[in-house]
Amino acid sequence: MQRAITILRARGETIDDSLLGFPAPLGWQHINLTGDYLWSAPPELEADGYRRLRTTTDAIAA
Repeated sequence: MQRAITILRARGETIDDSLLGFPAPLGWQHINLTGDYLWSAPPELEADGYRRLRTTTDAIAA
């Protein structure tokens, strides 16, 4: 979570610190209704070993 926040802030996003104590999982493509994670292909990792943080345009295209 901290890594994502750091990247978003570096991009100029405003993130309210008072909301960071309340993250909650949302329904995403890779999480089904029973909470199981479903991955169709291994993720491509960046040189640092992490996946690239998706952007809003990535989410729209998916």
